[in-house]
Formats: sequence, structure tokens, C-alpha cells
Amino acid sequence: MPAYEICYLDDDGALTYKFLANCEDDGRAKVLAHAMKLPSAKRLEVWSGEALIYARPSDMAQAALLKAG
Repeated sequence: MPAYEICYLDDDGALTYKFLANCEDDGRAKVLAHAMKLPSAKRLEVWSGEALIYARPSDMAQAALLKAG
């Protein structure tokens, strides 16, 4: 089973907490990341080794929010 690093960041992009998990695939790692997210976390990232495989909000969505605000 692949190992994933799941990271949570605050409003400023600073790491607030992270954990490692073994999941069957990328999809299950994404679901776990959302399930474990605390309300105080503003962004989550799922890494597989050096590769960022998932981030929410996405960079594109974040840029659109900044333009609208």
C-alpha cells in the first residue's frame, strides 16, 4: 500500500498539522484527508513522496476567489 502525507494549513499557508497514512490508492487518500480535516484548517494537501496529488482549495479556485474579493 502506498504511503501518503496529509497536510493541513492555516490562512497564511503555515502548516498546522500533518500525518502519514497508508491507503490503497490516491482516491482513498483524498477521502481520508477530508474526513480528518478540522474546521480550523483552511487548506489541505495530499502528497505521495515528492508529488502533490491533491490540494483543496485548488490553486485555480483560490485565484478566482482573490479576484472576486
